[in-house]
Amino acid sequence: MTDVLFPPALILILGAPLLLIFGGWARKVLILGLPLLTLSAIWSVADGVQLTAPFLDFELELVQGSNLSRLFATIFAIMAFAGGLFALNQNRTIELVAAMAYAGSAIGVALAGDLFTVFVFWELMAVGSTLVIWAAKTDASQRAAMRYALIHLLGGVVFMVGLVAYVQETGSIDFVAMQANSFATWMILAGFLINTGAPPLSAWLPDAYPEASWSGTVFLSAFTTKTAVYVLLVGFAGTQALIWIGLYMIFYGIIYALLENDMRRILAYSIINQVGFMVVGAGLGTEMAINGAAAHAFTHIIYKSLLLMSAGSVMYMTDGKRKCTDLGGLFQSMPLTAIAGIIGALAISSFPLTSGFVSKSMTSQAAYDLELGFVWFSLMAASAGVFLHAGIKFPWFVFFQKDSGLRPKDPPWNMKAAMIFFSFLCIWLGVQPGPLYAMLPYPTEYEAYTSAHVFEMLQLLLYAGLAFFVLLPLMKRTLTITLDFDWLYRKLAFTIVTQLAKETSKLIGQFGAFKNTLVTLVISIATEHHNPRGILARTTPAGVMAFWIVMVLAAYLVIYLFI
Repeated sequence: MTDVLFPPALILILGAPLLLIFGGWARKVLILGLPLLTLSAIWSVADGVQLTAPFLDFELELVQGSNLSRLFATIFAIMAFAGGLFALNQNRTIELVAAMAYAGSAIGVALAGDLFTVFVFWELMAVGSTLVIWAAKTDASQRAAMRYALIHLLGGVVFMVGLVAYVQETGSIDFVAMQANSFATWMILAGFLINTGAPPLSAWLPDAYPEASWSGTVFLSAFTTKTAVYVLLVGFAGTQALIWIGLYMIFYGIIYALLENDMRRILAYSIINQVGFMVVGAGLGTEMAINGAAAHAFTHIIYKSLLLMSAGSVMYMTDGKRKCTDLGGLFQSMPLTAIAGIIGALAISSFPLTSGFVSKSMTSQAAYDLELGFVWFSLMAASAGVFLHAGIKFPWFVFFQKDSGLRPKDPPWNMKAAMIFFSFLCIWLGVQPGPLYAMLPYPTEYEAYTSAHVFEMLQLLLYAGLAFFVLLPLMKRTLTITLDFDWLYRKLAFTIVTQLAKETSKLIGQFGAFKNTLVTLVISIATEHHNPRGILARTTPAGVMAFWIVMVLAAYLVIYLFI
């Protein structure tokens, strides 16, 4: 370990604009090199506060190291590298600039030691992710980016209100474990939860992420929700309300993913589902649960990005097709993309010998250790639901259902290389979980490969797969968009605003008519009195005027002399 001279996040944040200056091979070197330099800098951060700066009456802790912070910062840097490799063909430079700054901001949150620094990087993430969505430059993406920005600006305001109240309450800005027992801490918690996709604002994620480009969604899947998980693990581990919020997210994601027809919206709902497992782990709060949530976040970034790389490759090679009803039979011409999608699907389903198997089960084990039977049973049932929507539905409808007649080839070499890299990590971590366990915040002797656990998961997945094919006619979707709480602001609020606009237009029209009538009346009165025959337009002889002036002077003298 060496002394830290500047926050590692700045390598990506300040290096991102260089992509606007350089092109060709130089830009590609920057896209791949900046994340690797950042990764090296992350592993130079020792435990404890490493870099401070004065701010008003406080000392900002710009860089603070711990096992948990290095774990999240590491996977963020790896994701920036793999996402950049996948996006080398992206000709929208603004998306790449925003994506790199977005990744750097997430790393800044992971290494921040005080709430103010967390807030600054938090808001930079919101700006970067909004630009990633907007960079797709479609009508849908620009509308989605606006809705996304409004939700995350709301989250930032809530967070800031909590931060100010917390400083007034405690006199400190240190980012440490808190109890949700005051207005300040509840507001901070609410600000964090908005970024996880927690109810009632869960819909921002499937509304916005699928509208990004074929490469943009890969970046979006990794940072915002996982930084939210990180801050929950640091600040609110053991808050029991998180258990129930997480369980809601788990089943919400499953149900809406099963109803969905768009392959990327399926995977977007799946993000909410998987983050729900992590939120439950944060709520349980034990060392096993925190280890499980952290390990799950690490592996989830890999296999979820792999799934979205597979979906993005399909979009890239089919001129933007993303509806399950438009796809099918693509394994014949896109074998590597199909294999990558299958590996990601197995990993997200916790299939043995994949990364999901060695991470997700730690949260279930923590619930079992705490004798929370309902929570444990819910997590097990949810594992079967994950296999239904992401483990089978996505690869089946995209690659194996009734042949669509499409024959696109596998994507260019860099996109294949990114998928191969993450496919390798999914399997390697599943076979050799030791390096991952060594990075966890607490020492663990957890053994995933017990006969009971292996047979338990195989049986669960077997029957879930059987249920999928038995109910296959019900799984076929139509060209619909599913709304939930977002109906309130996408439909009801829109209707109210539209009606208000109409009524306002009527009032403006009525006021315009009244104004015209009033002006006409004033002109008429003025004309009446000022026309050549009007009283104010008549001429008066000079003698008459002189007479009245003399009378006024006489009256003045009388008053002056006798009063």
